[in-house]
Amino acid sequence: MKPDRNPLEITFPRVEGYGVELPEEQLTADFHPQDSVLTLTPAIVGATTTRNEGIIGEGVNLTLDHLAEIRENTLIYHLTRHLLYQNFRDENGDPKLHLFGQLKRIVRQWVTGYLRLSGGTQLAQLVYQEIAAMACDRIYAAIALAHGRERMLAHVDVYNPTGSTLHVNFKTSKRTLWQTDPRRCHINYVVTDSDWEAEFCRVAESNPRVVSYVKNHALGFEVPYRFGTAIRRYRPDFIVKVNDDRGSDDLLNLIVEIKGYRGEDAKEKANTTRAYWVPGVNN
Repeated sequence: MKPDRNPLEITFPRVEGYGVELPEEQLTADFHPQDSVLTLTPAIVGATTTRNEGIIGEGVNLTLDHLAEIRENTLIYHLTRHLLYQNFRDENGDPKLHLFGQLKRIVRQWVTGYLRLSGGTQLAQLVYQEIAAMACDRIYAAIALAHGRERMLAHVDVYNPTGSTLHVNFKTSKRTLWQTDPRRCHINYVVTDSDWEAEFCRVAESNPRVVSYVKNHALGFEVPYRFGTAIRRYRPDFIVKVNDDRGSDDLLNLIVEIKGYRGEDAKEKANTTRAYWVPGVNN
């Protein structure tokens, strides 16, 4: 596939990371009703009950019931400490301990309103490093969203700062192709991964407000994000340039994800894009 027409080219920044300077007088959080929620399940934390059987003797079930004895205030303290040491350090690398009280209030707000337990999981499992990191990412994204829209910066690749549909050139053996309308897309084919994506192409090409669109296949558009303690890269499905009545020089760049199931990983992608990538790129 290669660009062989001359409609509007789509460009995007190649973001490598983010930076934000939050205020220290009064911290607040803007929690999202869906993406700020973390649901602990056995798929995330591991088995909640195991059965031990010897060759002889009575078997025994190992459960997490003992974790229920840990008080909620104790867990909130440990989670606040993790958030402070992970996200709030000064230029010397020392934690900003004077923020502990404010962060504890925000952590309590998240625990009581946005944490869900299912499948026998326990509140005390928030102290697991991987789970604590996931929780703190949700909380910090809400804090950044409340304060950091104007302060957020996106750090771009200094050697290759901008990607473009002009540079797409690849071959594919896949048969699930959508031949694009040359008035709507810079690339001659879309390699679809599902019938939903083919339907999206049809809708995009028939919508009079869509100036151009492109599938993010061999395009190189990525959103770096963190899931737990792992650094990952999110590749959205489509970029769409939309005329939102602000003139041809100020078109809306819409990031579109075709998703059938939204797991915890999908929430983290949405949080990062909303709280860091979009305001950072706009700034």
